[in-house]
Amino acid sequence: MTQLEKGSKKLLNAWAFYDWANSVYSLVIASAIFPIFYDALFSSKGITHVPIFGSSVKGTALMSFVTAFAFLLVAFISPLLSGIADYSGNKKGFLKLFCYIGALSCIGLYWFDLDNIYPSLVFYFFGLVGFWGSLVFYNSYLPDVAFPDQQDALSARGYSMGYIGSVILLIVNLGMVMSVEEGESQITMMRWSFVSVGVWWILFSQYTYYYLPKGNKPANKVTADVLLNGFRELRKVWFQLKQNITLKRYLGAFFVYSMAVQTVMLVATYFGAEEIQWGEGGAKQMGLIVSILLIQLVAVGGAIITSRLSEKYGNIKTLIGINCIWAVICIVAYFISLPIHFYVTAAFVGLVMGGIQSLSRSTYSKMLPETQDTASFFSFYDVTEKIGIVIGMVLYGAIDQIFGSMRYSVVFLTLFFVVGVFLLLRVNRNR
Repeated sequence: MTQLEKGSKKLLNAWAFYDWANSVYSLVIASAIFPIFYDALFSSKGITHVPIFGSSVKGTALMSFVTAFAFLLVAFISPLLSGIADYSGNKKGFLKLFCYIGALSCIGLYWFDLDNIYPSLVFYFFGLVGFWGSLVFYNSYLPDVAFPDQQDALSARGYSMGYIGSVILLIVNLGMVMSVEEGESQITMMRWSFVSVGVWWILFSQYTYYYLPKGNKPANKVTADVLLNGFRELRKVWFQLKQNITLKRYLGAFFVYSMAVQTVMLVATYFGAEEIQWGEGGAKQMGLIVSILLIQLVAVGGAIITSRLSEKYGNIKTLIGINCIWAVICIVAYFISLPIHFYVTAAFVGLVMGGIQSLSRSTYSKMLPETQDTASFFSFYDVTEKIGIVIGMVLYGAIDQIFGSMRYSVVFLTLFFVVGVFLLLRVNRNR
């Protein structure tokens, strides 16, 4: 097949379509069905803590720690593999590898059980590694396939397609779950929803693989010396940042506020399941599902609105405004207890969730110097994000474990948004 030209409509659509394929993981597994399934497992046994590694760990804190460890692994291996991908000119091969690791792990979650907690956590762990590992290579394609003036809109389009596709599968999964009686039958249907995520992810990603180029550099033979190229490239990027003050300051701000954004998104459903007074029967499941759908649907518009605001006011000013909204959300979350409170908060989360992710990605892409080593720069970006998430999740889990409530953990995250705003104010807003 003839390689498509940079900026061509078909190539841009193929890149964005991977969001349609993989976002079902972030919605069904990370945000919706799995947290409800996890809560149901504990409720059915009447416990809140699980024995692991010789100690008793709060269920929600355990997921925070496992998530942090997964991100730590991704932060370590992504520069290693990015260096190999960049040198060999085969980013697409690594994108596929992590896609299949993540998708097959989702299918493996069918067998998740508290009585077999160690293998269960392994499937959950590698689902995270597969999803976030693939994003390292997916994001690095953005400056390869789109010109700078296309990147804001394309990044927003990718997130929007991801939200729409994931909502479609979630509705199908919810139909499966609600079609049977509450109890073990619903838990079984949730298990099948994990299988559907893996199948969807593999199936729809094939369109992206068909049109994306193998890489943006000529292929070279990989030798033992190349294994450390990724870390050398990170070091090179770090030294280049010393000459690019704007990019350096932006990355510092991104590191801080992304730490809080990703933590909130990863734990929101667990927070709702534990801290909100849902009432009797299936009110909790239905309430959480409505909240998640509300977040996803509002997020589609939020990503588009943010793209328009960035055109009018500039990327940095828009990011400052979004961070201020996030800070208010975290403070408000400490006080909410009723379902209506959670719905309103969820709507505001959706409004700023997609916007801050898509705009952060495209802002970084537009600040990059003219270079072919986009995988190295985006590897640095992703390592920055992942290390931030590790810190955020460990702090969140530790506060949850110590105080026995996630309210204290959420309000603590306000600090990161306030610092993020301060650091963004130091970035050249005319860039």
